[in-house]
Amino acid sequence: MRLVVLVSGSGSNLQAVLDAVSAGTLEVQIAAVGADRPGTGGVARSADAGIETFVVNFKDYATRSDWDEALLAAVAAYQPDYVLSSGFMRIVAAGFIEAFPGRYLNTHPALLPSFPGAHGVRDALAYGVKVTGCTVHIADAGVDTGPILAQTAVAVRGDDTEESLHERIKVAERELLIRVLGELTA
Repeated sequence: MRLVVLVSGSGSNLQAVLDAVSAGTLEVQIAAVGADRPGTGGVARSADAGIETFVVNFKDYATRSDWDEALLAAVAAYQPDYVLSSGFMRIVAAGFIEAFPGRYLNTHPALLPSFPGAHGVRDALAYGVKVTGCTVHIADAGVDTGPILAQTAVAVRGDDTEESLHERIKVAERELLIRVLGELTA
C-alpha cells in the first residue's frame, strides 16, 4: 500500500508509522510526506528517513483554490493508494476528496462525532466528559466527518490539563493508526 502523508506539525503520528515500517510490523510504503508550510517536524523526520517530501505552502498562493489545485497535483503525482492526514491542519477542497474517494484517512483526538474541529481535546475538557479518545476515519467534505474506521477511548482524569490529556490521546492515536493501517493492508 502506497501512502502519501500530510502533516502540519511535529509528525509524531508519522514517526509511529515510520517506526512500524522500519520494525517490519507494518507493510506500507510511504511514497512521500507533504506539508502546508515549511519547517515542519514531520517533513524533517521524513527527510531524515530518506522519504521524499514536498511543501505546498498555503501562503504562497493568491487564492485558496490555487492552493487546493497545487496540493492535489503534488499528492496525485505519487499515485497513492491512501492519503493520510496526520495532524494536517487544513481542510481540503471537495475536489481533493473526490480525487481520492474513500482513500483520504484522518486522525482526530476525540471520539467523533463528538468534538470535531481543531480543538477537540479542549472542547472535551470544557464539556466535562469523563471519557474521550481518538478516531481514525475516512474524511469526506465535512469537518471531521465521514465513515469511522476505529476509535479508542481514553479516560479523563480529574487533574488533566489540555496538554496532559492530549499527550495520552496521542499515544492511543498512534497505536490506533498503526492498527488501522495494518487492517487496510490485509
